[in-house]
Amino acid sequence: MRILITAGPTREFIDPVRFISNSSTGFLGYELAKAALRRGHKVTLISGPTPLTPPKGVKFVPVITALEMRAAVNRFYPSSDCLIMSAAVADYRPAAPVGKKIKKTKEILTVRLKKNPDILLEAGKKKGKRILVGFALETENLIANAKEKLRRKNLDFIVAASLRGKNNPFGDKKSHFVIISREGKVKKVVCDKRKLSNIIIDNAESIH
Repeated sequence: MRILITAGPTREFIDPVRFISNSSTGFLGYELAKAALRRGHKVTLISGPTPLTPPKGVKFVPVITALEMRAAVNRFYPSSDCLIMSAAVADYRPAAPVGKKIKKTKEILTVRLKKNPDILLEAGKKKGKRILVGFALETENLIANAKEKLRRKNLDFIVAASLRGKNNPFGDKKSHFVIISREGKVKKVVCDKRKLSNIIIDNAESIH
Protein backbone atom coordinates (compact mmCIF):
# COMPACT_ATOMS: atom_id res chain seq x y z
CA MET A 1 0.00 0.00 0.00
CA ARG A 2 0.90 3.65 -0.35
CA ILE A 3 0.52 4.80 3.25
CA LEU A 4 0.40 8.46 4.26
CA ILE A 5 1.17 9.09 7.94
CA THR A 6 1.04 12.35 9.87
CA ALA A 7 2.96 12.75 13.13
CA GLY A 8 3.89 15.15 15.89
CA PRO A 9 2.41 18.46 17.00
CA THR A 10 1.89 21.66 15.08
CA ARG A 11 3.07 25.09 16.20
CA GLU A 12 0.77 28.08 15.83
CA PHE A 13 2.76 31.29 16.23
CA ILE A 14 1.66 34.23 18.37
CA ASP A 15 4.78 36.20 17.43
CA PRO A 16 8.15 35.16 15.92
CA VAL A 17 9.32 33.49 19.16
CA ARG A 18 6.13 32.27 20.87
CA PHE A 19 3.65 29.67 19.78
CA ILE A 20 0.72 27.46 20.83
CA SER A 21 1.39 23.73 20.70
CA ASN A 22 0.75 20.50 22.63
CA SER A 23 2.52 17.56 24.28
CA SER A 24 2.70 15.26 21.24
CA THR A 25 6.16 13.72 20.78
CA GLY A 26 5.54 12.26 17.32
CA PHE A 27 6.81 8.90 18.54
CA LEU A 28 3.79 6.86 17.43
CA GLY A 29 3.80 8.33 13.93
CA TYR A 30 7.47 7.50 13.44
CA GLU A 31 6.91 3.96 14.78
CA LEU A 32 4.00 3.57 12.38
CA ALA A 33 6.28 4.58 9.51
CA LYS A 34 8.90 2.02 10.59
CA ALA A 35 6.31 -0.75 10.92
CA ALA A 36 4.84 -0.03 7.49
CA LEU A 37 8.29 0.12 5.86
CA ARG A 38 9.27 -3.24 7.37
CA ARG A 39 6.28 -4.79 5.63
CA GLY A 40 7.19 -3.36 2.25
CA HIS A 41 4.67 -0.53 2.04
CA LYS A 42 5.55 2.83 0.47
CA VAL A 43 5.41 5.45 3.20
CA THR A 44 5.13 9.23 3.18
CA LEU A 45 5.60 10.77 6.63
CA ILE A 46 4.35 14.32 7.20
CA SER A 47 5.70 15.52 10.53
CA GLY A 48 5.41 18.54 12.73
CA PRO A 49 8.45 19.63 14.78
CA THR A 50 10.03 16.75 16.75
CA PRO A 51 13.62 15.75 17.68
CA LEU A 52 13.08 12.33 16.06
CA THR A 53 15.03 11.08 13.03
CA PRO A 54 12.87 9.98 10.08
CA PRO A 55 13.33 6.28 9.27
CA LYS A 56 15.43 5.42 6.24
CA GLY A 57 13.29 4.74 3.19
CA VAL A 58 10.43 7.06 4.06
CA LYS A 59 9.44 10.09 2.00
CA PHE A 60 9.74 12.77 4.67
CA VAL A 61 7.77 16.01 4.56
CA PRO A 62 8.48 18.42 7.47
CA VAL A 63 5.83 21.00 8.36
CA ILE A 64 5.29 23.41 11.25
CA THR A 65 1.75 24.78 11.28
CA ALA A 66 -1.67 23.19 10.86
CA LEU A 67 -2.15 24.99 7.55
CA GLU A 68 1.17 23.59 6.28
CA MET A 69 0.13 20.08 7.38
CA ARG A 70 -3.20 20.48 5.62
CA ALA A 71 -1.46 21.53 2.39
CA ALA A 72 0.90 18.53 2.60
CA VAL A 73 -1.97 16.08 3.23
CA ASN A 74 -3.92 17.53 0.30
CA ARG A 75 -0.83 17.08 -1.88
CA PHE A 76 -0.24 13.39 -1.08
CA TYR A 77 -3.70 12.11 -0.11
CA PRO A 78 -5.04 11.68 -3.68
CA SER A 79 -2.27 9.17 -4.53
CA SER A 80 -2.46 7.28 -1.21
CA ASP A 81 -4.27 4.06 -0.33
CA CYS A 82 -4.31 4.76 3.39
CA LEU A 83 -4.08 7.82 5.64
CA ILE A 84 -3.13 7.35 9.29
CA MET A 85 -3.67 10.70 10.98
CA SER A 86 -1.63 10.37 14.18
CA ALA A 87 -0.53 14.03 14.30
CA ALA A 88 -1.86 16.21 17.11
CA VAL A 89 -2.94 19.18 15.04
CA ALA A 90 -3.69 22.32 17.05
CA ASP A 91 -7.41 23.07 17.02
CA TYR A 92 -6.82 26.83 17.04
CA ARG A 93 -4.26 29.36 15.84
CA PRO A 94 -3.81 33.05 16.69
CA ALA A 95 -6.18 35.11 14.57
CA ALA A 96 -3.65 37.91 14.10
CA PRO A 97 -0.04 36.80 14.73
CA VAL A 98 2.33 39.67 15.39
CA GLY A 99 5.35 40.17 13.10
CA LYS A 100 7.71 41.23 15.88
CA LYS A 101 8.34 40.02 19.43
CA ILE A 102 5.66 41.12 21.88
CA LYS A 103 7.20 43.06 24.77
CA LYS A 104 6.24 42.29 28.37
CA THR A 105 4.46 45.55 29.11
CA LYS A 106 0.91 44.48 30.02
CA GLU A 107 -0.34 42.61 33.09
CA ILE A 108 -2.89 40.78 30.94
CA LEU A 109 -2.38 39.94 27.29
CA THR A 110 -5.37 38.73 25.27
CA VAL A 111 -4.78 36.53 22.23
CA ARG A 112 -7.74 35.93 19.92
CA LEU A 113 -7.81 32.43 18.40
CA LYS A 114 -9.16 31.22 15.08
CA LYS A 115 -10.30 27.66 14.44
CA ASN A 116 -7.95 25.57 12.29
CA PRO A 117 -9.35 23.44 9.46
CA ASP A 118 -10.21 19.85 10.39
CA ILE A 119 -7.84 17.91 8.14
CA LEU A 120 -9.27 14.49 9.02
CA LEU A 121 -12.85 15.61 8.46
CA GLU A 122 -11.90 16.96 5.04
CA ALA A 123 -10.14 13.68 4.19
CA GLY A 124 -13.22 11.72 5.24
CA LYS A 125 -15.37 13.64 2.77
CA LYS A 126 -13.00 12.62 -0.06
CA LYS A 127 -12.32 9.12 1.25
CA GLY A 128 -13.45 6.96 -1.66
CA LYS A 129 -11.89 3.50 -1.27
CA ARG A 130 -9.01 4.74 0.87
CA ILE A 131 -8.43 3.46 4.39
CA LEU A 132 -8.75 6.25 6.93
CA VAL A 133 -7.49 5.97 10.52
CA GLY A 134 -7.96 8.57 13.22
CA PHE A 135 -7.07 9.06 16.87
CA ALA A 136 -8.89 10.45 19.89
CA LEU A 137 -7.53 11.68 23.21
CA GLU A 138 -10.24 12.25 25.80
CA THR A 139 -10.60 13.19 29.45
CA GLU A 140 -14.15 11.84 29.76
CA ASN A 141 -16.66 9.59 27.94
CA LEU A 142 -13.86 7.91 25.99
CA ILE A 143 -15.88 5.28 24.09
CA ALA A 144 -18.85 7.52 23.28
CA ASN A 145 -16.71 10.44 22.11
CA ALA A 146 -14.44 8.18 20.04
CA LYS A 147 -17.41 6.50 18.34
CA GLU A 148 -18.89 9.90 17.50
CA LYS A 149 -15.59 11.04 16.00
CA LEU A 150 -15.30 7.83 13.99
CA ARG A 151 -18.81 8.28 12.58
CA ARG A 152 -18.57 12.01 11.90
CA LYS A 153 -15.20 11.78 10.16
CA ASN A 154 -15.98 8.64 8.11
CA LEU A 155 -13.14 6.56 9.55
CA ASP A 156 -12.44 2.85 9.13
CA PHE A 157 -11.23 2.65 12.71
CA ILE A 158 -10.13 4.94 15.50
CA VAL A 159 -7.50 4.57 18.22
CA ALA A 160 -8.53 6.25 21.46
CA ALA A 161 -6.84 6.93 24.77
CA SER A 162 -7.87 8.58 28.01
CA LEU A 163 -5.91 11.14 30.01
CA ARG A 164 -7.75 10.28 33.22
CA GLY A 165 -5.93 8.82 36.20
CA LYS A 166 -2.41 7.55 35.66
CA ASN A 167 -2.84 6.75 31.96
CA ASN A 168 -0.38 8.89 29.97
CA PRO A 169 -0.34 8.09 26.24
CA PHE A 170 2.43 10.57 25.39
CA GLY A 171 5.91 9.36 24.44
CA ASP A 172 7.19 5.79 24.54
CA LYS A 173 5.18 4.43 27.45
CA LYS A 174 2.94 1.43 27.99
CA SER A 175 -0.60 2.80 28.05
CA HIS A 176 -4.24 1.77 27.76
CA PHE A 177 -5.74 2.18 24.29
CA VAL A 178 -9.09 1.38 22.73
CA ILE A 179 -9.47 0.51 19.04
CA ILE A 180 -12.97 0.90 17.61
CA SER A 181 -13.92 -0.38 14.16
CA ARG A 182 -16.39 1.13 11.71
CA GLU A 183 -18.81 -1.63 12.73
CA GLY A 184 -18.56 -0.55 16.36
CA LYS A 185 -16.39 -3.40 17.63
CA VAL A 186 -14.33 -2.27 20.64
CA LYS A 187 -10.92 -3.79 21.42
CA LYS A 188 -8.94 -2.76 24.49
CA VAL A 189 -5.14 -3.09 24.46
CA VAL A 190 -2.38 -2.28 26.94
CA CYS A 191 0.95 -1.84 25.19
CA ASP A 192 3.75 0.53 24.19
CA LYS A 193 3.77 2.54 20.98
CA ARG A 194 5.92 0.05 19.07
CA LYS A 195 3.41 -2.74 19.60
CA LEU A 196 0.49 -0.38 18.99
CA SER A 197 1.96 0.68 15.65
CA ASN A 198 2.05 -2.96 14.51
CA ILE A 199 -1.55 -3.50 15.64
CA ILE A 200 -2.63 -0.45 13.64
CA ILE A 201 -0.83 -1.61 10.49
CA ASP A 202 -2.33 -5.09 10.99
CA ASN A 203 -5.80 -3.57 11.04
CA ALA A 204 -5.16 -1.43 7.97
CA GLU A 205 -3.83 -4.44 6.04
CA SER A 206 -6.89 -6.51 6.98
CA ILE A 207 -9.15 -3.86 5.42
CA HIS A 208 -7.08 -3.37 2.24
